[in-house]
Amino acid sequence: MRLGRVTGAVWATKKCPALAGQSFLRVCCDGTQIVAADLVGAGEGDSVILTFGGAARLERLSPVDAAIIAILDESEA
Repeated sequence: MRLGRVTGAVWATKKCPALAGQSFLRVCCDGTQIVAADLVGAGEGDSVILTFGGAARLERLSPVDAAIIAILDESEA
């Protein structure tokens, strides 16, 4: 898992049927912009916890490589 910050939304008018109804957000993670499936209703500016690979697919069994699994309330350094 990694921490990231939501920087915006991504829209796709045509996508795989397994992704129907799935929203995607652009997230800055480790200095890189990635697109992640939003499983928790995050919004722009939110600090989030991301998971990658097989763990990202477990929730919905959809073909994604990154998923937002939590909105971070606070964090200690």
